[in-house]
Amino acid sequence: MDSSLKLRTVSGIVFVLVMLGCLLFSPYLYAILIIYMMVGMMHEFYTMTMGSLFKLPRILAIASGIILFLLLFCFFNYSIPPKLISLSMIPVTATMASLLFDKDRTGHLKDFSHVFTGIVYIAAPLSLSTFIALKDGSFSCILLICFFVIIWCSDIGAYTVGMTLGQKEGRKKLCPDISPKKTWVGFWGGMVFSIIAAIVLKLTGLLDIHILHCIALAIVMHVAGVFGDLFESAWKRACGVKDSGKAIPGHGGLLDRFDSTLMAVPVGTIYLALFNLL
Repeated sequence: MDSSLKLRTVSGIVFVLVMLGCLLFSPYLYAILIIYMMVGMMHEFYTMTMGSLFKLPRILAIASGIILFLLLFCFFNYSIPPKLISLSMIPVTATMASLLFDKDRTGHLKDFSHVFTGIVYIAAPLSLSTFIALKDGSFSCILLICFFVIIWCSDIGAYTVGMTLGQKEGRKKLCPDISPKKTWVGFWGGMVFSIIAAIVLKLTGLLDIHILHCIALAIVMHVAGVFGDLFESAWKRACGVKDSGKAIPGHGGLLDRFDSTLMAVPVGTIYLALFNLL
């Protein structure tokens, strides 16, 4: 095993173990993990899209995401009045107002829209994870872990099948102008892996819903995850960067590793909510 692959493997295993520890043992560790991911991904996104522009607005935008998450966390964990969640709009309003005092607005006003993209794209989906982790006022991230397993298996299946069978001449590309290596063969391979993962989770008792819902959940999360992956790839291509950052040695940035999650988890949550399975 070469040194780069060894680094990638070790760092990946360590990060997954840390994640599982935070998600299994304490709501406060879960909160620390989500805030770390939020701050890291928003910082990567803003650096990628704006460089060093709009420092104060982006700090306020990150604060907006943290406050939204903490208010939802307190709502589910401590039963604070729902109306207090509206307090999250204060830093959002401050973010808008800060533009008036920022010297970077001259000649760079269009870049300011990226500040709010980060809130909608990253902060909102991560904050909504509280609906899964703290539902009914009790802490349990088993369902959230199931979501991660389905997404990871989807990614592994898409990569393995795509690289093995999808790179042959004549194979149709999924979205060549955004990600030239992704193929339809890989797409279907990822779907099969995600369905198998959901069925295994059902058989082990971790995913406690009907088998047909398990399969449907895996399908919608796989499709959403592919869109999330392509969405981030489109941003990287537009910004001319290969990786969003260097947070995970050998893997790139946090946004590189959780791009699928940002769309797949909300879609999975919506699916379960629509069928009263949460």
